[in-house]
Amino acid sequence: MPISGEIHERVAYPGGVPSGLPLVILLTGFTDAGSAVSGLIDHLAETTDPQPVLVFDNDLLLDYRARRPVLTFDQDHIAELKPARLELSLAHDALGRPFLLLAGYEPDFAWNAFADVVLDFAAEYDVSTVTWVHSIAMPVPHTRPIGVTASGNRAELTAAHSVWRPRTQVPGTAGHLLEYRFVQAERSVASFVLLVPHYLADTEYPDAVLTAAEKVMAATGLVLLTDALRDKRTEYLERVDEQVRDNEELGQMVRTLEHRYDAYMSGLELEDEAPAGFDERSLPSADELAAELERFLATRPGGDEDKNGRI
Repeated sequence: MPISGEIHERVAYPGGVPSGLPLVILLTGFTDAGSAVSGLIDHLAETTDPQPVLVFDNDLLLDYRARRPVLTFDQDHIAELKPARLELSLAHDALGRPFLLLAGYEPDFAWNAFADVVLDFAAEYDVSTVTWVHSIAMPVPHTRPIGVTASGNRAELTAAHSVWRPRTQVPGTAGHLLEYRFVQAERSVASFVLLVPHYLADTEYPDAVLTAAEKVMAATGLVLLTDALRDKRTEYLERVDEQVRDNEELGQMVRTLEHRYDAYMSGLELEDEAPAGFDERSLPSADELAAELERFLATRPGGDEDKNGRI
């Protein structure tokens, strides 16, 4: 097992890193329903000018066979190879205010050493708050705001934002380990788990990215540029609603989810059922619902696809 000093390289930043900044953590890996995390990483890379101050070593943290680097093959040669990146950067919001951004893949190995590095850096620069976001698929309708489960030690945020508070055992992530360790260190921590419609979980869902950005802003006071995300959300939801109108089975499914969601949000329970909005019994599977949206995904204009062919 490598020690903490071996898994990263510190990058000199002109003028040094200020103390007392908020830390935002975005790690892709185990779950990323609606590409909420990866989408927000891409958006912040384009709008906040992140400059690395810590770069983590892929050879020590990453299982290449599980997450292979993407290459571009051009007729008879490899034109480009893009390794995965996990970096802690200094970024700036729309008002020019600095913040720290830990973004990239979730480490496959050396979680404790990785957490040691992050906590040591946070202590060295006395971070003001720690905020992280991830997303899971849930049987909820796309016609309602994306709900969240909030955790951490900022009671005011948990009370204001958490719509689902289960007591359960779930597989942990490196983000959970960081949250747990930061709370033990008595840092101010807020975590948001986005509850994304399960029939849209395998798509790049702009509303999930926008909601992730909004939760980060609520927890940190940062101002992020979101106009482009709002435009993408409007177009995306218009196309989904078109498919719902044209397919009676899909429309009935959405209405059922709406009914259960609204009953749950009103503090009610449907007869002979568990808490309303989150009971999967009698619902079509995610694969079945994805098939219903196949025409939507297949007929989007070519300009809506990214360079990897994803929607």
